[in-house]
Amino acid sequence: MLMVRPLLAVVLLAMLAPGWAAPAEDKKAEDRVVKLDKLTMTAPEGWEKKQPANAIIAYEFHAPAAKDDKQNGRLTIMKAGGSVEANVDRWYAQFSQPDGSKTKDRAKIEKTTIGGKTVHLADISGTYKDQRGPMAPAVEREKYRMLAAIIETDGGNFFVKLYGPAKTIAEHEKAFRAMIDSLK
Repeated sequence: MLMVRPLLAVVLLAMLAPGWAAPAEDKKAEDRVVKLDKLTMTAPEGWEKKQPANAIIAYEFHAPAAKDDKQNGRLTIMKAGGSVEANVDRWYAQFSQPDGSKTKDRAKIEKTTIGGKTVHLADISGTYKDQRGPMAPAVEREKYRMLAAIIETDGGNFFVKLYGPAKTIAEHEKAFRAMIDSLK
C-alpha cells in the first residue's frame, strides 16, 4: 500500500512537468492560430488545416462543403506585393457574369479598421476562373463566390481569400468574418 502513493506522486508530477503532451483539443485550437508577422487571428473551428498547395501560400484551410455542393471552400493566406487596387482588380478579372455585366459593379468592397490595421474586405460572385497553377488551364466554375480581406501592414499586405461554391461560402460567411475580426 505504501508503494502506491509514491507511484501516484511520480505519475502526477510527470503529468505536470513541462513537455507533457497537451490534450488533443488544445492542439486543434493551436492549429487554428494564424500568425501574420506580429499579428494573429484564429481560423474557425471545423475548418481543416491543409498543407499549402505551393510555397507562396503561408496557410491553407478547407471549409466543409454545404449539402449538395461537391467542393469545399478553400481559404488561403499569403503575404504579397502590389497595391490594394491592383489586387482587387485582379480578383474582378477572375470572375465573369452570366449576363455579361461587369463584376466590379456587382462586388461589395468595404474598408475598415480591425486590430489597429486597415483592412479591405471584398465579396465577389459569378463564374470563377479557377487557375490552380501557372501551366494548368483555368477551369470555369459557375455560381462561385469569394470573400477576401487585404490586411495592410508596414511590412507588406496579407491576403486572406475564401472561395468556393456560393452556397458553401454563404454557410461560412459569418465564420470568415469572425476570423478577420479576431485580428490582433
